[in-house]
This record gives sequence, structure tokens and C-alpha cells, in this order.
Amino acid sequence: MKIKVVNKEGKETGKTVELSDAVFGIEPNQHVVWLDVKHYLANQRQGTHKSKERAEVARSTKKLLRQKGSGGARHGSAKAPTYVGGGRVFGPRPRNYDFKLNKKVKVLARKSVLSARLAENNLIVVEDFGLDTPKTKAYISFLNALNLAGKKTLFVVNGGENNLYLSSRNIPKTKVLDKDSVNTYELINTDVILLAESTVSHLESILKD
Repeated sequence: MKIKVVNKEGKETGKTVELSDAVFGIEPNQHVVWLDVKHYLANQRQGTHKSKERAEVARSTKKLLRQKGSGGARHGSAKAPTYVGGGRVFGPRPRNYDFKLNKKVKVLARKSVLSARLAENNLIVVEDFGLDTPKTKAYISFLNALNLAGKKTLFVVNGGENNLYLSSRNIPKTKVLDKDSVNTYELINTDVILLAESTVSHLESILKD
């Protein structure tokens, strides 16, 4: 499948890029996309949540009232969960939320999102360009030229494009990502995917079976 390449002014360059059907033309599998996004978000959790249980609360262990004759329930410690300031029952403890996900599932998930975005005409290949200095105004002009102002965009660039990253980081709903950092969550969490021309072959090489 061929797709036209545009420049940073949003105009066609006359060049085309051949997109592999094995990466950009498959039938999207929504379930594996969900699994990979779930795996990514689980890995973002620190898992450091902790509450004090009965054995960890610092309170007096003196028996509060006599065993019988009060007309109420028996109580032996102010650490009991029934008291304000007592320990919590079955509270959260530090844990690791990570779970195993096969590499082939992750690859299929990324291919599914790329294929879906291309089918929706929400994937654009942009001729490689760079910025001499970080300038937010220049990146806004780039988005306006492509009629993407106000849309959620992800621009996947080759390595070393630090000025592009710095120029885009203050703009809402847009993100610049290195080609080696592409993941399913970032791909699905955007309206339009922009691929630098030099990144297409790299993505195909790492996503082909």
C-alpha cells in the first residue's frame, strides 16, 4: 500500500512510501490492544500503597472495660477496627501490578492500532525535518499546516530530534515520541499519528513477524 509524503508545510512532496500490509494492513484485534494497554498502565503503578492494620497501630493495649456486665460487646483493645483510630481490616499492602504478556501479543497490538489509524485516514507520513532551535510557534505552524490544530496528535520521529520535542511539550494534546519508544498506549491515545518518513522502515522491521 502506497501513501503520499507531505512536508512540514502540509504540501505533497511528490514522493510516496510503500507501507507493508503485514504491519499497516492487518485486521485490527481489539482484544490484544486492550491487553497491551492494560499491561502498560499496570506497569505505571508504583504499588506503594499501604495502610496500618491492627498489629501496626500504636495505641494502648489496656482492656477498655470489664468483660461482663456492661451490657455491650466485649472489647479488649483500642487497636480494634471498630474504634476510630484503630487498625484497618484487610488494608492495601505494597504489591507489584505487573503481569506477563507475550512479545507477539504486544507486536500484534501495535500493528492493530497502526492498521486501524491508516484505515481511518488518520495516519500521515511527513518528510523528515528538524528545527534549529526549540520554538513552540514553529511546531504550532506545522500542526496548522496539516489542519491538526486542536486534535490529539502523536509525532513519531527518528532519534536526536530534541528540538522538536522541546517545541511541542507545552502544546496541549500533542506529543513527540522517539521511534524506539513507541507503545500501544501512546498510539491508541491519539486521534492522528504522524510518522517521520525515516521511521516507517524502522517500525516495519521491528513489527514484522
